[in-house]
Amino acid sequence: LYDNMLKPICEKYQLTLIEANIISFLYHNPGKDTAKEIVEIRMLSKGNVSQAVEALIQKSLLKRYQDTRDRRKIHLLLQPETKVITQAMEIVHQKFLQTLFQEISPEEQILLFQLNQTMKKNAETALQRGNLS
Repeated sequence: LYDNMLKPICEKYQLTLIEANIISFLYHNPGKDTAKEIVEIRMLSKGNVSQAVEALIQKSLLKRYQDTRDRRKIHLLLQPETKVITQAMEIVHQKFLQTLFQEISPEEQILLFQLNQTMKKNAETALQRGNLS
């Protein structure tokens, strides 16, 4: 649903869906600004992310810079030209959430968030312990 709602923005700004997702990720996740983090958190293909990052750099929407402490780490930075895109995406994001949470009370929304946090914690704990079977 969200991808379908993003399509008009993609068409207007000549972006692929993965490029739009990368812009959205970087906008909504300050401090998570490497291709590796995008791949891990959004569960996208490393090759697709790499290609999309290159395309965004070519379009002057993204810049990359080397980490000062770890030269192997490359950070990604949205350029000021993305502001109009992120504003349009924010409107779509709000409409998306309104659609999803229609007929769900604020109390139920809080409970849903708490349950998701607990499940995330349980999954992380199981991974750390090696409980993979």
